[in-house]
Amino acid sequence: MFADRALGAALLIRARNAIAAELGLPTQPEPAHPALGTPGATFVTLTTEGQLRGCIGSLEARRSLDADVRANARAAAFNDPRFEPLKEAEWPQLEVEVSQLSATVPLGFIDEADALRQLRPGVDGVIFEYRGYRSTFLPQVWASLPDGGEFLSQLKRKAGLPGDFWAPEVRLYRYEVEKWTEH
Repeated sequence: MFADRALGAALLIRARNAIAAELGLPTQPEPAHPALGTPGATFVTLTTEGQLRGCIGSLEARRSLDADVRANARAAAFNDPRFEPLKEAEWPQLEVEVSQLSATVPLGFIDEADALRQLRPGVDGVIFEYRGYRSTFLPQVWASLPDGGEFLSQLKRKAGLPGDFWAPEVRLYRYEVEKWTEH
């Protein structure tokens, strides 16, 4: 989709610097990239020792990639409601991953079984919507939930609904990501 290593490096450094600045730690020089000023949507996923530590992102491009990745990095580190704010002591073990999202595409289906047949494990990020309920899983989540039925069930639970919930008004959208991870 995007496959730009230079952009990935620029986004990763900006994400890490945004967190470092909040912690009062030194930051790294940030390489320029022409795409940073264009609108973009990112998710920033933080892990420590292989365990999720925070994940926040944007589903639609509403600000520059530069501003989006910085805001999402700070939110993942300090405002993910599932975790306490990141502490300076966690900094050395912190690993940052940035995912840049494509535009979302509505999925047309007649029922849940039809929707499941259309999902592409490992490729599709999925947004679930029903009235005021909304959730998403990045394509990376397929690695831990490879069964489409379980993937969709957990997505519904994440939205605050029972895993077996279904209604004709359910809307699903798909997107793809290009991701970069610190090594």
